[in-house]
Order: sequence, then C-alpha cells, then structure tokens
Amino acid sequence: MRLEGIHHISAITGDAPRNLDFYTRVLGLRLTAKTVNQDDPGVYHLFYADEQGSPGAELTFFEYPGAPRGRAGRGMVHRIVSRVASAEAIGFWADRLGSEGVAAVRDGDALRFDDPEGIGHELVVDGADEPLRAHHPEIPDEHAIGGFVAVRAYGSPERSGPLLEGVLGAERVDEATWELRGERRGGTIAFDPPPAERSLQGAGTVHHVAWGTSVAEHPLWDVRLQEARVGATRVIDRYYFHSIYFREPSGVLYEIADDGPGFTRDLPLEELGSRVILPSWLEPHRAEVESRLTPLPDPRAGWPAAAA
Repeated sequence: MRLEGIHHISAITGDAPRNLDFYTRVLGLRLTAKTVNQDDPGVYHLFYADEQGSPGAELTFFEYPGAPRGRAGRGMVHRIVSRVASAEAIGFWADRLGSEGVAAVRDGDALRFDDPEGIGHELVVDGADEPLRAHHPEIPDEHAIGGFVAVRAYGSPERSGPLLEGVLGAERVDEATWELRGERRGGTIAFDPPPAERSLQGAGTVHHVAWGTSVAEHPLWDVRLQEARVGATRVIDRYYFHSIYFREPSGVLYEIADDGPGFTRDLPLEELGSRVILPSWLEPHRAEVESRLTPLPDPRAGWPAAAA
C-alpha cells in the first residue's frame, strides 16, 4: 500500500478574481471546479488543474474576501514545486512571467517566483512522471506546467521522518527530503529550518497538502492511521473525493485523498469550471449561496473555438 505522490494542494486567497486571472490566464491552468467550502458555504473553493482535472495537478483555493496576508512559518508549506519538460520551457516561463511583471529568479533549470499574494512557486525540469497539462491558446503544450513534483515546508526532519517512513511508507531521499511514490506517480516533501517569525495563516499561504491513493485503498489508510494513533479524522466525503486529515509532527496539515469520483460527476469534461457547482444538500439554497459570492467569469468563455 503506497501513496501516489501529491493529490492536491489547498491554499487561501483574499481576492478570487485576481487569483483566477493569475492561475488560469498567466499560468495556464484550467479552472476545473468553481464550488464552495463545504465547511463554510459562504466562500468559494476554486480548483485549478490539468485538462482532465487529474489528481497530481489540483491546486485549490479557499477565498476569504479581503483576508489579511498570511506568513508561512513553522508547520507550513512555503513552496510548491511543479514540472516542466525542458530548459526551453523554463526560458519560456521566465519571459512570460517577466512580461506580466512577476519577479522570477532562474537558477539553471529551475525558476522561482511568487503568486500575487506571496505563495512560493518553483518550476523545475522533471520527467519522472507523465506530465499533467492544461491547454491554453498563449502557451505551447510542450511548455505547459505539468503537475506537482514536490512541496517544501518549514519543519524538523528529525520529528517528521518517523511518521513519513513508518506510517506513510515514504522513502528518505536525503537528510531532509522524503518521497512518496506509488505505481502511477510520486512526489516529495522537503523540510527547511523555520524562520524566526511565527506563522500566520491567511491570504497567500498553503493550508494543507494532500497525498493520493485509490478509492479501493482509501479505507485501508483510515485503518492504518487509526492504528498508528496519529490523531486523524475519520473519512470525510468531499464530494469530488474522500479525505482523511491529520497533522504530522512538525505541524504540517496532511490529507489523504482518493481518486474518485472526480469533477465530471457534475458537468461533462468540456464544461468544467463554467458555472458554480453546489453539493446536493446546498442546491435548494443556491440563490442565497450565490448572492454571497463574488461573480467570477468562465475563463474560457472568450477563447477562439479552436483553442476551446
């Protein structure tokens, strides 16, 4: 029983329109679901991913309008690492981000930058797994972002290592890095020394990282975590997948998420992200829920027919 790398990463934004523009227009990801936070239905939960909405490429955001800027610190992910196919792709992104006024630092075959609210990103040349890409009329497919490689978090390798290896089945790569790899995909987490400033959860911070598994094996992870007494929740139905949450010893919030039923339970593939989707128990309250949400356009509404 092995975890399949990073399933998704969830973060917080205080400005959904700017967030949508950056991740769909600038970075070229696809808006695969526009729904609400099940625990707080008055705020958006936005999902960006590849063309299919695949686990391994899902970056999600909870929107709290006007939320103050947060600060990554101990027990928090501070950088999201994604793959591209080549050094030429790194050059393409350096130019594209520069043209958008986004400061980026190139270090060989890696490019580091922040989103508009301060979430750290890094693009690296990586061919370990099949790329998970979205289509965009301004971005050649061969240069498109291709899914997650890793996250970097502030924490203690000595404290986090035993759970990663002994419970989650991770393999140690170096003194501060572990890989979780299954039959289909893999992903790593690396720990850096925490800054002196205390962490502040808010806009521009990562809320949690989810590790992937199958529908068949998800209940077995529930059993393993309960037997290991890690303080995990029981299985929670998140509509698009099922989840278990727990904090690892450095304080990073983990989730184990399965790969079903996926985003097409609501809309056909070609219509993903085009309208607000609500869980069935909220559908009778649609008018009230939507009245509290900032209107967001379909990012693909104005695309040329060939691109769409």
